[in-house]
Amino acid sequence: MGERTARDAAGRGQRGRWRCHGGLPGAGNAPPGVDPEAFSWFQAVDADRSGYISVKELKQALLNSNWSTFNDETCLLMINMFDKTRSGRIDVYGFSALLRFIHQWKNLFQQYDRDQSGSISFSELQQAFSQMGYNLSPQFSQLLLARYAQRSSNPSIQLDRFIQICMQLQSTTDAFREKDTGLVGNVRLSYEDFLTMVVTRMM
Repeated sequence: MGERTARDAAGRGQRGRWRCHGGLPGAGNAPPGVDPEAFSWFQAVDADRSGYISVKELKQALLNSNWSTFNDETCLLMINMFDKTRSGRIDVYGFSALLRFIHQWKNLFQQYDRDQSGSISFSELQQAFSQMGYNLSPQFSQLLLARYAQRSSNPSIQLDRFIQICMQLQSTTDAFREKDTGLVGNVRLSYEDFLTMVVTRMM
């Protein structure tokens, strides 16, 4: 079974927490093809009224379950994913798509957060990888926890880091499969090929 992406995961649930100064405005006249609720959120998050959402505005608006803001790297990854003009910002259409993207990832996050603690533990991360179709060792999951979890006696992953890890893992796996044409699970790469794969997929 292949990797289960956010786009493949249908489901209903609450969107991530949003912090909006001054409350949520009315939907007004939403542009064609944009959900009125998404347009309301766009207006609330667009603090400078530029008609675009920047990484900074997105970061200030998105919250994890522990009320920490989303990290810069995840916000940048998501902005770049929906930034069709490569301007470093997204318009209302890109934001509407980003909302659906976050909604779908949060549904997955809540599915794997079996104890409903609001974060993903080591065992939950291992199980999530397995169910997504990744055959990864416990040592690799421990490495991710050491890199991305907040320091504590019982480290765990918040929603923003879960999205970041899964996006980068999916992107790197896609790059690996382009080289692994025989689907044997091993490839031979030159140093420059490896660097090219990292630069094009991770940055």
